[in-house]
Amino acid sequence: MTVEGEKLLREELLELKTIIRPQISEAIKEAREKGDLKENAEYHAAREQQSFAEGRIKDIEGKLSNAQVIDITRMPASDKVIFGTTIIVADENNNEITYKIVGEDEADLKKDKISVTSPISRALVGKSEGDEVTIKTPSGNIIYEIVEVKYV
Repeated sequence: MTVEGEKLLREELLELKTIIRPQISEAIKEAREKGDLKENAEYHAAREQQSFAEGRIKDIEGKLSNAQVIDITRMPASDKVIFGTTIIVADENNNEITYKIVGEDEADLKKDKISVTSPISRALVGKSEGDEVTIKTPSGNIIYEIVEVKYV
């Protein structure tokens, strides 16, 4: 996982524990005060939210305890694509696309972050600036040229 990914998970965990969890507890308390719990929809909804929040807390804590955080800025920069690097590639029409190779939990194509296990990442990792890479996709092969590799 990248340093940024760890930071985001820690922020989410802090929010869940300090803001969401107390809000849910308060909602449960208020719903209990209204009487019969068997037919109290507010109570059941709050308990369901509590279950989701506690599950997410356990999930994040597990990920953070098992994570290997890689700070790409502390590595000697080169032109080789590795986990955490930002890559600018050019397609066959010379359109440039930027990708950052991140852990599976951090991947977000809308933010140009692709999972290290994705076919694009697997094809790019280990290659260098100037290399041409062919990526097999269901719709056919895509050819990229690696324009630049950034260690930021």
